[in-house]
Amino acid sequence: MSRRYRPRIIDPLLISLNDGHAPTANYIKTLRRTLTKKFPDVLFYFQPADMVTQILNFGISSQIDVQLQGRYPGNRALIEELRERMSKIPGLTDVHVQQELDAPEFFYDIDRTRAQQVGYNVNGIVNNMNISLSSSEQVNPNFWTDPRNGIPYFFAVQTPEYRIDSLNALNNTPISSTSSPQTPVPNTLGNVASAKRMGVQSVYNQSNIQPVYDVYANVQDSNLGRVSEAINQVVAGLQQELKPGNRFVIRGQIESMNESFHDLTLGLIFAAVFVYLLMVVNFQSFIDPLVILLALPGAGAGILLMLLITGTTLSVPSLMGAIMSIGVASANSILLVSFAREMRQGGASAFDAALQAGRTRIRPVLMTAAAMVVGMIPMAIGAPGEEQNAVLARAVIGGVLVGTMTTLLFVPYLYSILGRFETSRTEPSEIGNQGLA
Repeated sequence: MSRRYRPRIIDPLLISLNDGHAPTANYIKTLRRTLTKKFPDVLFYFQPADMVTQILNFGISSQIDVQLQGRYPGNRALIEELRERMSKIPGLTDVHVQQELDAPEFFYDIDRTRAQQVGYNVNGIVNNMNISLSSSEQVNPNFWTDPRNGIPYFFAVQTPEYRIDSLNALNNTPISSTSSPQTPVPNTLGNVASAKRMGVQSVYNQSNIQPVYDVYANVQDSNLGRVSEAINQVVAGLQQELKPGNRFVIRGQIESMNESFHDLTLGLIFAAVFVYLLMVVNFQSFIDPLVILLALPGAGAGILLMLLITGTTLSVPSLMGAIMSIGVASANSILLVSFAREMRQGGASAFDAALQAGRTRIRPVLMTAAAMVVGMIPMAIGAPGEEQNAVLARAVIGGVLVGTMTTLLFVPYLYSILGRFETSRTEPSEIGNQGLA
């Protein structure tokens, strides 16, 4: 028998960490494990505490939001099924329905026959309850004007909330009968109505006038890409249970991750094409720019290798670091190929030009790579609060290290092979004429 999901709402707690603290994720992980054991009937979830995560979430209080949009009475049961399936996905935590579906409520059933016998009606009982719980402003607004400055103020009467702290106190709410204009008959709510406890939905949300349900979740001990694939499978399995006009929408960081990866991939492809065409115009050759571009996969392999060794996931910061490292690798390759072109213009063969370029340019290439790696090491260590910058630095270090080896070893070899298909810039006859002169 499955236990019914009954979340309990508590006030938010804000925890401020002292200087020199450990990574925030460690504290959150410990609190999740400890609080769940000590308070099994209470739902705990953590909202983003840093500004970067809040921006990436686009204002949503969790990393992942799977939203069910549409008008159908069965959507409530469907969102419960979605929450239950998502809670079984490894790496997902804090899985909960954002809308409170089972909030406690007291429903009073008025005994109309008895109320009529003692001179009450439903409207009078309801007004008395509204005045006691929500103040007389809800039933009969009154104003009092200050005679000194002429400013009107609301005049409201209400039972203090601390006096209604139990069901017995609520049943003793006084109500008055208007059957006798001279002497109203006092009575209590419990004498004319009986209460029963119910669970109701207390939070309602809409999107484009469509009612929605949201399942929020966070990621722990996993990466967003792997979790995204599992969520897509769960959503696909529930698609057949949707009614016409209803749909699932995946929001949060999954949406921004897919858009960012798509845009960055297109940007890298177009950048590579445009840079190649620009180098073709600059070098007046199709072979030399091709040698430079064929060396870039080595930098990409170094980036992936470093991320794998350090246990870092592929993300937007790591892609930004990849762009930086590929830029350094491209600059070093251009430096080496440019020198080889000068040697070719002097009449040297492709093999000799590549060999001489590797010997001559090894020092500036190594100095550039060393400066970049040494400058990124402190950031790559990832001190508390700098975890996101560490991802970028690790990608840069991996790309520069392997890209530098590719530039010094693979580029000269590749130039010596492909350079044979392109004639030297100085023809032999011209060299002989210069010697005779």
